[in-house]
Amino acid sequence: MYEHKDPPRRQQAEGGTAAQTRTRARSGPETMGSAMAPVLHWLHDVAAVTLLKARRTLFQAGVLFCVLVLLLWVSIFLYGSFYYSYMPTVSFSTPVHFYYTSDCDTSESTLCSFPTANISFMKNDRDQVMANGQPYRVSLELEMPESPVNENLGMFMIKMSCYTKGGKTVSSVGRSTMLHYRSSLLQTLSTLLFSPVLLTGVAEQKQLIEVELFSEYRTNAYQPSVGAVIEIQSKRVQIYSSQLRIHAYFTGIRYVLYNFPLTSAVIGVATNFAFLSVIVLFSYLQFIWGGIWPPDQVRVRVMIGDNTRMQQRREEARKRMERENSQKELSAPQVIGSVNEASDLQGNDTVAESTSKKSSENPDASEADAPDTKEEEGSHDSKEPDERDDSDMFDGCQLPQQGETSLRQRPGPWMSL
Repeated sequence: MYEHKDPPRRQQAEGGTAAQTRTRARSGPETMGSAMAPVLHWLHDVAAVTLLKARRTLFQAGVLFCVLVLLLWVSIFLYGSFYYSYMPTVSFSTPVHFYYTSDCDTSESTLCSFPTANISFMKNDRDQVMANGQPYRVSLELEMPESPVNENLGMFMIKMSCYTKGGKTVSSVGRSTMLHYRSSLLQTLSTLLFSPVLLTGVAEQKQLIEVELFSEYRTNAYQPSVGAVIEIQSKRVQIYSSQLRIHAYFTGIRYVLYNFPLTSAVIGVATNFAFLSVIVLFSYLQFIWGGIWPPDQVRVRVMIGDNTRMQQRREEARKRMERENSQKELSAPQVIGSVNEASDLQGNDTVAESTSKKSSENPDASEADAPDTKEEEGSHDSKEPDERDDSDMFDGCQLPQQGETSLRQRPGPWMSL
């Protein structure tokens, strides 16, 4: 007559068992995730520190490269400026144009005056060709035809006089020269041998005579030579063209710079680079440490600075990991009771209600215990901040009610109490 129905407590027990099963199934991945979280955080911190170090190292390398390039460019510029200012003109060549008078009797085959030429030692009409105190070799090249007149001329004199800006002669020299002798047979054979070239005009029957006027000419710094007058003391000389050549003879450092240009350039640039590097290093130490030798505090900071920063980063990472783990523990759902525990809590609630009724029936006893309660109120007041903190943590959690199969989920650490 009566239908069999499962009691409510049995249904609650079955519901609680299913909830526990679902909670355990969910707790597996969460436990794995909580175990992998420290490793991932450690990897993230290591990657961040490595990236920061790489970025700082790259920045420092870029700054160092720019400084080195700047120092190298300045070193090359200084060496080039030194070479340009210290090394004088190595050689100077200019054509010599002779002039003579023609107001005499021209019936004879002689000139009216000696051929004369005026040469300037100023380059671009402002720069002096010869440096003060530097020895120079001065020579005159004469291109003369092998004509019978020049062969019969014999020896003749060449005179050179150097003058200053005011026209004062500071040095004068005279040298003799003549054509090289060639016999008539040698001239005939040479003409027959080179007849094709001579007929086409590629070669000519002429000789190049070089006359050294000064072997080591030095100009005076107080009276520098600005020009020279060249005179050929012969009225019958025949000349195609002539060139005045000035070549410097270097000694000491100038000799090394001229004969070994590549080696001297490398040594000069390296010396300038080292000198500038030392200056930049001392300036950096003066700006950073206030002197060449660092104080004790700076030494200690330089020695332990990196270790201190690493320890600080590790401590910050450890604290961050602890905070995240504690937050995960607080937010993790756990079933903290069963049906029997719920019945025990219900029994405790009934006992508390009965004791409250008894206390209301004995007002005298409560009044006698009033002083004690007042003293306890002070202690309760001191504990209010802790209780408030605990109450904040239990916000949103309700007490279990009769008829439910399981208690509501609460944070784990406080349920052990």
